[in-house]
Amino acid sequence: MRAFVCWALMAYSLPAAPADWPQFLGPARNATTPSAAAAWGKGAPKTLWKKNVGAGFAGPVVAGGKLILFHRKGGEEIVEAFDALTGRDLWRTPSATTYRDDFGFDEGPRGTPAVADGRVFTFGAEGVLQALDLASGRRLWAVETHKEFGVKKEFFGAACSPLVEGNVVIVHVGGQGAGVVAFDAATGKPVWRATSDEAGYSSPVAATVGGARRILAFTRAGLTGLDPATGNVLFRIPWRSRSHASVNAAAPVVSGSLVFVSASYGTGALLLDAAKTPPGKLWSSDDAMSNHYATSVLRDGYLYGYHGRQEQGPSLRCIELKTGKVMWDEDQFRAGTVLLAGDKLLVMRESGELLLAPAAPGGFRPEARARLLDATVRAYPAYAGGVLYVRNERQLAAFRLAAE
Repeated sequence: MRAFVCWALMAYSLPAAPADWPQFLGPARNATTPSAAAAWGKGAPKTLWKKNVGAGFAGPVVAGGKLILFHRKGGEEIVEAFDALTGRDLWRTPSATTYRDDFGFDEGPRGTPAVADGRVFTFGAEGVLQALDLASGRRLWAVETHKEFGVKKEFFGAACSPLVEGNVVIVHVGGQGAGVVAFDAATGKPVWRATSDEAGYSSPVAATVGGARRILAFTRAGLTGLDPATGNVLFRIPWRSRSHASVNAAAPVVSGSLVFVSASYGTGALLLDAAKTPPGKLWSSDDAMSNHYATSVLRDGYLYGYHGRQEQGPSLRCIELKTGKVMWDEDQFRAGTVLLAGDKLLVMRESGELLLAPAAPGGFRPEARARLLDATVRAYPAYAGGVLYVRNERQLAAFRLAAE
């Protein structure tokens, strides 16, 4: 009994492992977590750790007490694991890359890793999909998708964040007859392929829509609904700009049978009722919510997100999902990302400023704000166990926003 009590006291005194944020846009792939975030008062929230990192727009993820970062240093794309609470180095797995950005932007990886069943999946800027062992970082398999499926280089390289659904990992590849491809998660062998759509810069979402499981792929051509088991195309909704120099980047947002997609470049938002076959259009508008790259979040029937082009100073706004009615608008807010933590918005601006505000259609009323990092913060943060993990082009840092 004494031994048990001693063990229990020791276990109680150890810091608890953070909850998981194992993929792009969090546990449910909707930029939402039930975990609360509290106002931190004057100054900035407590910094747990900070370290220098390489290039890239890939956001951090957290799983099993490990923080996983996909970044680039020199001629290597690197998957690196740290202790999520202390920042202690755990393992590092590099691979060679020769990617060069045609427009002079960041040359690191764009796709956020996904962690499932003890594996880490990454999709690099040159289209290399790989699986690593979460415990050790050992490479399990790798597929050069652009070579295998004859994909031409797009504007900014490959940017899809892998989606794990059941026993497959799904990415937008963008090849002829291989627009969207599912690979066996254990071996990397292709399981199914669908469409010939170019990839764009959005990432697929899995959701139960109208009582059936679906893969929703917002490719460069528009929204496609797929059977996750077979890849069979269930519906296709064209939705893209007439301009060649354009992208679809935000992920679909799902609420019951309703599916919302949005893009910039004169495209705008579209709400569908996907319980019907084909899905019925409820409304569309370029004046309601035109997401350039950041996905909107949904709470109690209202969407919160960015409206307008990143380089033109987009506004932050709230709209009613079912109608597109604008409830409030913060003009020239500047670009960034939005997470929903409990009933609060965590707004991370590209400038490095974090704002905490209630998710309320009555107005935008920040309760706390602080500068966390220098500009430019474009990667999505991760929020796990009351800790926000944020990266810019040079640093990765962890900040305590709430108790465990």
